[in-house]
Amino acid sequence: MVYQFLSKADPNMAFSLDKLRVPIIQAPMAGGTSTPALVAAVTQAGGLGSFGFAYSTPQKISDDLAAAKRLTAGPVNANFFVFHEVPMPSVELQQQAIAALKKMPEAQDLRLACPQPPFFPDLNAQLEPVWLHRPAVLTFHFGLPAPEVLAHARILGITVGVTATCLAEAQAIEAAGADFVVAQGIEAGGHRGTFYPDTLDDDLLTLALVRQLSTSLGIPVVAAGGLMSGGDVALAMAAGAHAAQLGTAFLCCDESGASPAHKHFLLTKPTRGTQYTHGFSGRRAQGLRNQFIDAMHGQPHLPFPLQNSLTSSLRQHAVQHNDGEHQSLWAGRAYAQARPMTATELMKLLKYEYLEATAIKED
Repeated sequence: MVYQFLSKADPNMAFSLDKLRVPIIQAPMAGGTSTPALVAAVTQAGGLGSFGFAYSTPQKISDDLAAAKRLTAGPVNANFFVFHEVPMPSVELQQQAIAALKKMPEAQDLRLACPQPPFFPDLNAQLEPVWLHRPAVLTFHFGLPAPEVLAHARILGITVGVTATCLAEAQAIEAAGADFVVAQGIEAGGHRGTFYPDTLDDDLLTLALVRQLSTSLGIPVVAAGGLMSGGDVALAMAAGAHAAQLGTAFLCCDESGASPAHKHFLLTKPTRGTQYTHGFSGRRAQGLRNQFIDAMHGQPHLPFPLQNSLTSSLRQHAVQHNDGEHQSLWAGRAYAQARPMTATELMKLLKYEYLEATAIKED
């Protein structure tokens, strides 16, 4: 693959985690949650704002990166899924997966059908606007991109990070030449970032994983999973992290693109708890327990990301009708600590809590 826009960047201008005024990364959240306003506000407040471009079209990616540039001159992170090839499931499994969804009254009048190839976006096409706009950071979830992607990012001076859920994944990331590892603990909301979802997961807690990786790797580690306060950030840094990635903490911010029902459930249902499910997308992901998750427990489902396409109309219908029981309400285990305010206000509060926890006095 030969990419355009090959002029080199000044290596001295490359982003590093140590350049953050506040060691906080707003986690990339796909599906419109990470809006340009949210991303820019976090960056302007001294952190690193992140876009979740998992399913986005190249045009959408270009538009969002351009919008963020208009709002901030600071660093921005563009995050992508590394999809893996999946065969067309058998007709029998397709029928079983559709039948499982049709048991829900909310799906009775919806057209449900197994998607046809291509099942996921072309990563190379998604990355073209990245090479053009050159955000400071590029990150990946579910595995490593092709070596030429990493090489091209290096030429352009773009810093690269990749999610790991265990030491073996982290070592592969370091060996591939990535600049940092995002250590995703089992407390994290959204999709589990394992390279191979059908293998045994260590299910390590965030701080335990950070300690293991920070003592085993030669590249920086970012803590991710269950972190909601500045005190949590301080604990992550004490465990060896160079920065902390928070997602659920930002879901109820004014600038967040999370649906009204999603925000409402986060703020008003602290006893629901979270649960991992394959039901929404076909891949293990954690969200607030709702009627959909309960109904799909143990039911047949299509592989990822076909199940995500299959459930799309049901999830969209739920959003349109403010129905939180049939949306994917991705959230980490500590979601009950979510605080509704602007992203700027939240960043100020997180910074204050962090400084207080670490007894650091500002000049």
